[in-house]
Amino acid sequence: MATVQKTYTPKAADIEKKWYIIDAEGKVLGRLATRVADILRGKHKPTFAPHMDDGDFVIIINAEKVKLTGKKSEDKEYFHHTKHVGNERFTNIQKYLKEKPEFIIEHAVWGMLPKTRLGRKIFKNMKIYRGSEHPHAAQKPEKLEI
Repeated sequence: MATVQKTYTPKAADIEKKWYIIDAEGKVLGRLATRVADILRGKHKPTFAPHMDDGDFVIIINAEKVKLTGKKSEDKEYFHHTKHVGNERFTNIQKYLKEKPEFIIEHAVWGMLPKTRLGRKIFKNMKIYRGSEHPHAAQKPEKLEI
């Protein structure tokens, strides 16, 4: 008779969260967002469990220097509806790069996370800053190359 293998599930007390810092300067937006989403979710760890917050914290600096490939800088637009009939708003990505570059990375990463309570909780583990300064030096983040 064969023995039954039990599936390993990490306990909340066993999870160790690390802090990573990523410099977005010159990085392609989609590739950056994919890597960040995997780290936030915890897919890079051998103890990954899809129903738990097993991921790490991510700090992204130099958000305004992220790179777009192809003709996205001219063509890509973000859609917003004001909830009134016919009030659709389309905003070019260039406007967001100047005024709110954090939104571009947030939007890309959010699209790659689950749309559940767990996904919303995981999303809060990401901190994005325009310049190279951040207030998380006390957490001693490790530099991560992408």
